[in-house]
Amino acid sequence: MKKDVRVYIDDVLECIDKVEEYTDGLGEEEFYENTQIQDAVIRRLEIVGEAIKNIPVDFREQYPDIPWREIAGMRDVLIHGYAGVSLLRVWRVVIDNLPDLKDRFQEIKGEAWLKS
Repeated sequence: MKKDVRVYIDDVLECIDKVEEYTDGLGEEEFYENTQIQDAVIRRLEIVGEAIKNIPVDFREQYPDIPWREIAGMRDVLIHGYAGVSLLRVWRVVIDNLPDLKDRFQEIKGEAWLKS
């Protein structure tokens, strides 16, 4: 049985909330020095990527402004450790990309719930 797309949207939002919780008040250097937080953040980003991969293509096509492939690709890099994981890249995603992604997914969530 296929899961409802709303489950994956919730997964993404929950993971972003957790990453925000883990990194709240944390500076970049503190992030580099704290392997527990790195591991927690990386794991949550992996889950975001996995959730994205499970969202049906026809649904993703309705939102071409979201970098679906890049998010899924980041998950692959994190899971498989291609060329090592760049902590700088992870940190930049947390700081530069997740806030906007969260906002967009909250909008999508509202739309998805209205359509059901």
